Amino acid sequence: MAKEPDQKINRVLVSVSNKTGLIDFCLSLVDYFGVEIISTGGTLKTLLESNIEATEVSSYTGFPEMMDGRVKTLHPRVHGGILARRDLDKEVMEENGILPIDLVVVNLYPFVETISKEEVTLETAIENIDIGGPSMIRSAAKNNKYVGVVVEPKDYSLIIEEMKKNKGSLSQHTRSNLATKAFTHTANYDSAISGYLSSFYEQDWPDRMFTKFQKKEAMRYGENPHQKAAFYTDYTRKNNGVGNATQLQGKQLSYNNIADTDAAVECVRSFKEPTCVIIKHANPCGVASDNDITMAYQKAFQSDSTSAFGGVIALNRKLEEETATKIIGNQFVEVIIAPGVSRSSLQVLSSKDNIRILDIEQLNDSIPGFKFLSVTGGLLIQEADNRTVSIEDLKVVSLREPSNKETQDCLFAWKVCKFVKSNAIVYAKDNQTVGIGAGQMSRIDSAQIAASKAKEMGFETRGCVMASDAFFPFRDTVDSAASIGITSIIQPGGSIRDNEIIEAANETNMAMVFTGIRHFRH
Repeated sequence: MAKEPDQKINRVLVSVSNKTGLIDFCLSLVDYFGVEIISTGGTLKTLLESNIEATEVSSYTGFPEMMDGRVKTLHPRVHGGILARRDLDKEVMEENGILPIDLVVVNLYPFVETISKEEVTLETAIENIDIGGPSMIRSAAKNNKYVGVVVEPKDYSLIIEEMKKNKGSLSQHTRSNLATKAFTHTANYDSAISGYLSSFYEQDWPDRMFTKFQKKEAMRYGENPHQKAAFYTDYTRKNNGVGNATQLQGKQLSYNNIADTDAAVECVRSFKEPTCVIIKHANPCGVASDNDITMAYQKAFQSDSTSAFGGVIALNRKLEEETATKIIGNQFVEVIIAPGVSRSSLQVLSSKDNIRILDIEQLNDSIPGFKFLSVTGGLLIQEADNRTVSIEDLKVVSLREPSNKETQDCLFAWKVCKFVKSNAIVYAKDNQTVGIGAGQMSRIDSAQIAASKAKEMGFETRGCVMASDAFFPFRDTVDSAASIGITSIIQPGGSIRDNEIIEAANETNMAMVFTGIRHFRH
């Protein structure tokens, strides 16, 4: 296969919303290479104000812009100039006064930025759907044998450097790479529009699902060193998630760092009162609430100081110097994330410059949206588990009602249990976890691990409560809890043996409440 020739850039069409680097780029095109520029609207105005000579697209087409700019580049002289095959279409171009356009520089109306604004209306969003821009981009990308296309300002320098080295030409290799990027750009743009409009017009799951993610960074590796990985963020959402957090200090986040930090943020945002969550291998190992965030951290650390080593710490209050000092005095930590980080705390933590410090700015109660799970040949999608339980939702099923204190401890343990891998068991007292059993194949094993953890950390389990993320299939877990002094249990209910389970609680005067909600976390 013969190598395609380099394509000299004589004429460029420029129409951009993002004008970053535009002036320097166009000055270089004109001054170094004598390129003719055709432009539109605001872009043309910007160029002329900088004394860069450019032809208005309506002057070239002989057809005025109209309908408030909705129609300006949708013309045969524009698309013919972009799509023309230089060897086959020369005659028809001459007959119709079509000039070849060798480079298309277009970025699109800021649809994503528009829909990110809280006050945006559907009408405003629709007016920010670009029509002419994607058409020109796709035309240029299709005809990359002859035409280059640029959709991102960061590529301007690449274009100029290659043209300087190549006597004003772009290689086929570069044109092909730019075309691939261009098609990805328009696909993502359409995906954002589709996703937004679906929220208005679709009442059920769409027949096709498109991703809306852009690469934030390449990673050193994935879960293991032999696995390649990258971090992508949803460019249509400016929410308060890990993907939008600002890193203030520390090494690059690893794949596992990000996964653990996300789990920590999900858990800590469930609490209103000052709360600290310590995550290890995607599971909470210590959670505590208190009137003071430093004390909340200290209690969370004491919950399982062994597992906390090398963990991720999430706070739902600003990180201040006192808390930072306590953290580095207690443990080695991979990541600390909080809604705000004081300068004095950063000064304290700078002595441990490998610790990754993230500012998430603010924490809302929950983030609406979907959760994705990749499977071989497919994708599982579900709504985020944002269901909560209040006192009013609890159904007392035992003979003894829980005390007010037991009820509060049950609600605390239930919030934590939601974020523990199934089968999940959480022992808690005084808004502090004292034992957590996670991810076992049987619920009794999780209960026994939680009890063992409590004993290891020196906690007295008598008077504690137990939370279970799903119903008990047998009474053995209840009997095990009774043997270590658990006084109250919170669980979903729904087992065919519920009567037997309730009777087991009654035999030892335990209180038991049902939530009616299950929180499996596989």
